[in-house]
Amino acid sequence: MPGTVGRVPTSPAATPGPAPVSQVAAAVLAHPWARTSLGPPPRWDPAVRALVDVILSSPVPMALYYGDRFEMLYNQGFSELIGDRHPDAIGRPAREVFADLWHTPGVGDVIERVYRRGESFLQKESVLPVDRRLTATGDHAVFTRGHSPARDSTGRIVGVLTVAAQTIQLTHQLQSLSDFAAALSGTLTLDDVARVTLRYMLHSFDADQVALAVDEGPAWRSVRRIPGELLDEADERLPPLWRPIAADSSAPVVVAARSGVPSFTNDGEPLRHHAVDRHDQKIRSLATLPLRSSVIRGGLGVGYQAPHGWSAAERALLAASAELVGQAAERARRFETQHGTAQLLQRSMLPEQLPALPRLRIAARYDPGVDGNAAGGDFYDAFLLPTGDLGVVLGDVAGHDVQAAARMGQVRAALRALALADPHPAAVLAGLDRLVASLGAETGNHELFVTVVFGVVDPERGEITLASAGHPPPLIRRYRPDGSAVADYLELPAGAPLGLGCRPRTATTPFPPGDTLLLYSDGVVERRRHSLSAGLDRLAAAAAAAASGDPRALCAVATAAVGGATEDDVAVLAVEHALKPSRSASMEMPAEPTAPSRVRHWMTAQLTDWQVPESVIGAAVLCTSELTTNALLHAGTAARVVIDLSAERLLVSVADSGTRGAVTRAQTDTLSSRGRGLGLIEQLSDAWGTDPTVRGSTVWFEILIPSR
Repeated sequence: MPGTVGRVPTSPAATPGPAPVSQVAAAVLAHPWARTSLGPPPRWDPAVRALVDVILSSPVPMALYYGDRFEMLYNQGFSELIGDRHPDAIGRPAREVFADLWHTPGVGDVIERVYRRGESFLQKESVLPVDRRLTATGDHAVFTRGHSPARDSTGRIVGVLTVAAQTIQLTHQLQSLSDFAAALSGTLTLDDVARVTLRYMLHSFDADQVALAVDEGPAWRSVRRIPGELLDEADERLPPLWRPIAADSSAPVVVAARSGVPSFTNDGEPLRHHAVDRHDQKIRSLATLPLRSSVIRGGLGVGYQAPHGWSAAERALLAASAELVGQAAERARRFETQHGTAQLLQRSMLPEQLPALPRLRIAARYDPGVDGNAAGGDFYDAFLLPTGDLGVVLGDVAGHDVQAAARMGQVRAALRALALADPHPAAVLAGLDRLVASLGAETGNHELFVTVVFGVVDPERGEITLASAGHPPPLIRRYRPDGSAVADYLELPAGAPLGLGCRPRTATTPFPPGDTLLLYSDGVVERRRHSLSAGLDRLAAAAAAAASGDPRALCAVATAAVGGATEDDVAVLAVEHALKPSRSASMEMPAEPTAPSRVRHWMTAQLTDWQVPESVIGAAVLCTSELTTNALLHAGTAARVVIDLSAERLLVSVADSGTRGAVTRAQTDTLSSRGRGLGLIEQLSDAWGTDPTVRGSTVWFEILIPSR
C-alpha cells in the first residue's frame, strides 16, 4: 500500500510522538455514531473503543464491520482501497456500501462466516474487487486479507476486523496481524501488553528472542522471551518477569526507545556488551524499533542466532507491529495510572485489618469490575461491639466514581458509629436511612441508591441477628450430621433500600460452631443475560461444595461461583464460627535471596512443634517456598508469612507490600514464580487464591488436615 504501510524513519532527529490524525480518522471521529448500532462514543464498550484506537492509528489498512448490519469503521489505508466509496461508507452497512459486490464469492460470505462462526479466516493472494489500481507491471494489485472476530469486554462477538496488505513472502505474519491487533485491543496493563506482544512476535517472526523495554521514570525495565521458555506458556495469568535497566544503558532496545530511530543488524554481536546470559551472546542478527507514543517511551527487539537479512517488507511489518504495541502501551500506562489511583482510594476506605478472635474467623475480599478504572461503592466492615459481640456489614452504594466512593465512606463510618451506640440491627439501619435521605436532600440527588445488610454475631449464644435494606439475602454454610455441607439463604425481610423510608425488620438464626456466614454484593450473582435466581443457585452450590468452611477460601469460592464477566464491583465478607480456637504464627520475610530458605526452616520447626502430620508439613513448606519466591520476584519487597492451624485445616498466607501487581486485572489469579509453581499449588493444596489489599496483595493456600 504505497504511502501507508511500514514507514521506517531514518533521520536521527526523529523522536517519539503521537502520530498525526489523518483526514479519514478525523472523519470517522466526527461521524454521528449515535445514529448507528455502535452508539455514541462515550458509551462504547472499553474493548471496542480500544480496537477503534488501534484501527485509526495503524498504518496498515484496517476496517471494522460492526454489528449484525456490518456498519463500517476504517482507517486511512483502507479508505484508499475502497476509492470513491469513501467517505460515504463511514458508518453505513457494508451490504449497502458494496451492494454490487456483496454476493460475490470472497466478499460478503467471508464477513458473515467469520461473524457467525467466530473463526478467523485468511484470504491469500486475491485481487480486491474494489481496488482498481495497477502495479508497476500493469497487473492488478494482489492482497492478503485477514478477518478475525471482534469481541467486546464480555467476550461477545460484536463484529469483524479485517486487515488487508499487499501480498509479501511473510504471509503467515500477515495472517496473524489482525489477531495481534485484536488481542492488543483487549489489553489493560503493561503486563498484558508485554504478554501478548512477546507471544505474537516470537511465533509470527519465528524469532530466537523478543524483548520489550519501557521507561520507568529515571530508569527502564525490560522483559524477554525465548522459544521453549516455560513462562507464560504454563499459565496465561502469570505476569511477565521484568528486569530493571539503568537509565544510561546503551542496550540496543533502550537506544532505539530513547532516540526514536530503528536499528537493523544483519550479522554481528549486537548484545555482546549487554548479554545477561549465553542466550544473549548467541544473538547475531537484531532489529530494534521504538514505540511511538507521547505518554510512554519504549522499544521492541527481535533477534536471531543466525545472520538474517531484513527485507523492506519485513521492516514494514515490524514497524506496523511496533506502532500497534506503542498505542497499546500508551493506553495501558494511562489505565494503570487511573486504575491505581481509583483502587487506592477505594481500598483505603475499607478496613485494612479485620478483628482477630479466638472462635470467630473473618475474611473479606473486594474485586473491581471489568473496567476497574473508577472507584466504586461496595464496602464491608467487621468490628467488636461494646457487648463483646461482633458487628458485620456489607453494602453497596450505587455508582462507579469518586462520589460513590465518598458516599460509601460516609455510610460505613456512620454505620459503625450508630452500631457502637445501639447495636440492634433495626435501629442501626433506621438511623442510616435518615442519614442517606439527608445526604440526598443536601446534594439534590434523590436517586441515591444504597443497599446494606447488618448483623450482630453472638458467639456465646451461638446465634446471629440480621437486618437488610434491599440487599441480597445472606448465605449460611452448615454441616449435616453425616459430615456433608449444605448452604441455605436466610429468610430475611429485605426491606427498602436506604433513603426510601426503610423500615427494617430483624431475624435471628442459630449460628453454632462449624457454621459460616457469607455476605456478598450483587456483583457476585448478577450477570447479563442470566437470571438472578440462577446466580443465587450457583453461589449456594459452590459454597456447599467448598473444601471447608474457612472464610478466606469461601470468599474465593464465592467470587468465582458465577462465570462470566461483570461490570459491577464484587465484595464478599465471610465469618466462621470455629469448632475450636486456631493457633497462629507469623514471620516477617526480608526482601533478600536467602529469605525463602529461612521461611522453610521456620515453618518446618513450627508445624513440627504443633504435631502437624508430616505429609501436610512437606506439602505446605513446598507451596510456601513457591509463594515467597513469587513475592520476591514480582513484588520485590519484604513480605509477611502467616500460618493458621485449626482442627480441620492449615491456612498459609504470604502478604507483600508491592503495588505493581495491584493494578493488573488478572493478578487476582496469579501464583507461580516460574511456570511450575502454579501446578504445585493446585496439586498439593485443597484451595488457594489471592486477595488484593490496599498496598500489595496476599496469596494464600489451604490444606485440609486428615482425620486421625
